Amino acid sequence: MRYAECPTVSVSTTIETPAAEVWDIVSDITLPTRFSTELRAVEWIAGHDGPALGARFVGRSFHEASGEWQTTCEITGFEHERLFEWTVLGAGGETSSIWRFRISPVGAATVELEMWFQMGPGRGGLNFAIDAMPDKEERIVARRLSEHRANMERTLAGVKGLAEAAAPTSPRSQP
Repeated sequence: MRYAECPTVSVSTTIETPAAEVWDIVSDITLPTRFSTELRAVEWIAGHDGPALGARFVGRSFHEASGEWQTTCEITGFEHERLFEWTVLGAGGETSSIWRFRISPVGAATVELEMWFQMGPGRGGLNFAIDAMPDKEERIVARRLSEHRANMERTLAGVKGLAEAAAPTSPRSQP
């Protein structure tokens, strides 16, 4: 798999909580900082103070292989209780990656939550490693996707734990 192919990774889980509860959790831009091994801090850019289409925020990350960096992100998909998506902007405002949460109702109080990631099409930090070792591009891309998958799985497990802990007790589980 090559970077130019815009590879993706997706993970999902079922959560026994209404969509509104899950939405409140995943539309908080600071959420991934609680579970990711890389993302350290997130804050709204001046003029933006909450999730809305076109709102921008800055994320600060760290990886032992590449050190610290920050990115500017823009919310590019926003459908209340359904979709929360942001694009990481690279040099010149091009898309270096896309991240997305999709909430799909399964029942009255159950949802399927998917977290999805796309690498590229614009250049991102990974391109420096690929430029330095072009013969290892496929391995570099596969490893990075694997790292993202692991962080995404941690994030979804965290969302599930938060959402189900906050959910009201169902009548059938009461004595």
